[in-house]
Amino acid sequence: MPNVVAVKFRYNPKQLWFDPGTLVPQAGDHLIVETDRGTEIGLAAGEPFEVSDKEISDLPTPLKPVLRIADEKDFAHVEQLALKNEEAMPLFRQLANKYKLDMKPIAVEHLFGGEKVVFYFASEERVDFREFVRELASKFHMRIDMRQIGVRDEARYVGGISHCGEELCCTRLGGEFQPVSIRMAKEQGLPLNPLKISGLCGRLMCCLRYEFEAYKDFKERAPKRGALVETPLGLAKVVDFNTPLEVVTIRLEDGKSLSVPLDKMDCCSQKSCGEGKTCSCSVSREVLEECAGTAITLALSSLDREKEREELKDETQKRTVRRRNVRDSKDTRAPKAAAETDKGKGEAQKQGEQKSPTPRKRRRPGQSDSPQKGQKGTPATDRGAESKKQRVNTNDAATGKEAPKSRPRPGQHSSGVRAGASDNVGTTGKGNADSRRSAPQTESTPRRRPRRRHSGGSETKEG
Repeated sequence: MPNVVAVKFRYNPKQLWFDPGTLVPQAGDHLIVETDRGTEIGLAAGEPFEVSDKEISDLPTPLKPVLRIADEKDFAHVEQLALKNEEAMPLFRQLANKYKLDMKPIAVEHLFGGEKVVFYFASEERVDFREFVRELASKFHMRIDMRQIGVRDEARYVGGISHCGEELCCTRLGGEFQPVSIRMAKEQGLPLNPLKISGLCGRLMCCLRYEFEAYKDFKERAPKRGALVETPLGLAKVVDFNTPLEVVTIRLEDGKSLSVPLDKMDCCSQKSCGEGKTCSCSVSREVLEECAGTAITLALSSLDREKEREELKDETQKRTVRRRNVRDSKDTRAPKAAAETDKGKGEAQKQGEQKSPTPRKRRRPGQSDSPQKGQKGTPATDRGAESKKQRVNTNDAATGKEAPKSRPRPGQHSSGVRAGASDNVGTTGKGNADSRRSAPQTESTPRRRPRRRHSGGSETKEG
C-alpha cells in the first residue's frame, strides 16, 4: 500500500495528497511539491500514512511527488516572493479602476517556481478582463492567471477577527465550505438579526454549521423549552439551556431558578413534551440539594417538616379509626355475650336450686325461728331451733344462772312477749316461743327499733 502525505496551501482550502517517496516529513514541515500549476510550497498537515490502491485510483489527477523539505534558501526565496506580491497589489487596483471593472482585488500570488502570477479578485458577476490581462502581462512579463473567488474565500485570504474575539474560522480551520442555513440559527436559539448572525464576509457565520450538530444532539436528549419537569418542590418550568456545558435552567413555582446538568436529570423521549405540558423528566432530591442555593435548601427543609406533620396526622387518624372499629366490634358482641351470660347464669341457678339445700336465714336477736304470719318456713328448721333453746334453758337451770334476756323487737316488751300477747305465758324458752308463735301480728303497729342505753358495767339494763 502506498504512503501519502497531506499538504495545505495558502490559497487553496483543500488538502492535497502527495507521494513523499523516501522522505519522512513531520507535521508542520514546509514541503516543496509539484502541482498542476507548477512548483509550490506548502505545509505538511501530518506524517505520512498508508492508503489503499482504490483511493489512489479515485483521485482526479495522478499522485504528484514531494520534491524536498524546505530549507533556509527556500524560506529566503519565499520572503522575496512575498515582497513582489505586496508591490503588485497597488498596480492591480490601479488598472482595475482604469478599466472600470466591477471587481474587488484580493491578493496576488507569485508561484514558488516562477511559472506564473495569480491575481485573485471578488465579483458578483462575470467580468470581461481581456484588455486588463494584456496590460498586466506587459507590466510583469510573466504568464497571468486571473482567479475569481467568492466573498467567503475573500475573508479567508484576508483574515481578521470575528464577533467572538477569535480569528476567523475559515482562516484558522480551513477546509471546504459547507452550506449554512437560517434553520441552524433557529435551532441554536439565536436572534434572527442579520447583523448578529453574519460574519465579516456578509454571509451566515461558519460556526453555525460547526455547532449545529452539537445543538441538535443536545436538544434531542433535553426537555423542550417551556416543558414542566417534576421536582421534590413541585413542578418546574424549563426556561433556558446552556448547550456547550449541557446545563438546563428550570424555574420553580415560587420563582426560584437553578441550573441542573442534563446528565443528572431523569429524561424521557421528548416527542410528547411541549410548551406548558408535563413530561416524564424529573430531578431527584439529591441533585436538587447539590445544585440548589440557600433559598432552595431552606424550602426543602420546610417541605420535610410539612411531610412529617402530615405523616403524624395520618398516623393519628389511623389510630382513631382502629379504636373506633374495636369499640364498634365490642358493642356488637356485647348483647350476644350478655345473652349468653344470662342464659348460663339461669341454668346454673336452676342446677343450684336442684342440688343445694335451702340456705338458713340469719336470725335477728329476740326473733324465733318459727315462721311468722305471712312467712314461709320448714318444720325441720323450727324443730331444730326449739330443741336448741330447750338445751340452753336446761343448762341455765342446772347451773343456777338466769336465762339471758333476748333483745326486744319493735312492738315487743322487755319481758320477751309481744304487745297484745297473753300474760299467762311461762318463763321457759319453749313457752316464750309458743307464745310468740301464737301471738297475732298487728299490721298497724309500726316496727321501731329500741334505743340502747349503755352503762358503766358489762351488762345492758333495759327499763
